[in-house]
Amino acid sequence: MESLFSFPNPVNETSARLVAGSVAVLAVIAVAFQQGWLLPVLAYGFLARVLTGPTLSPLGLLATRVVTPRLNVSHRYSPGPAKRFAQAIGAVFTVTATLLYDVAGQHTAAFALVAVLAVFASLEAALGLCVGCKTFYLGMRLGLVPPAVCEDCARVLAAES
Repeated sequence: MESLFSFPNPVNETSARLVAGSVAVLAVIAVAFQQGWLLPVLAYGFLARVLTGPTLSPLGLLATRVVTPRLNVSHRYSPGPAKRFAQAIGAVFTVTATLLYDVAGQHTAAFALVAVLAVFASLEAALGLCVGCKTFYLGMRLGLVPPAVCEDCARVLAAES
């Protein structure tokens, strides 16, 4: 059971960018076509990735087990805790959007959150810029995240100083 609720460390950036691209497409479709039913689908994906990495995430499984292994590219890796934090931010955005849409009837606010998420996911997919990861590193710099949470991240930050 412990292995089910684990998160990969390190994370293959190719897989992360593929998942982010899929999330961006789904988020844009949800906003552009006002498809509220996609909000809980996105929320499930983020919650599944936060809790189990790719294990219970259809997008995560497709990226890690099907697409990434077939790509003839040089893979880069990044620390898992920062990526998990980024997935948690996505979970907060999408769960909040789902509640706003389904419970509070605040469709505009829900789609605004998903639009912001689409921008962040697009940055990750297209440029490899993980805004959630940058936020995690900022939290480490400010002392809000202890170095023991991510020793690899702490080493990177120490080398940059």
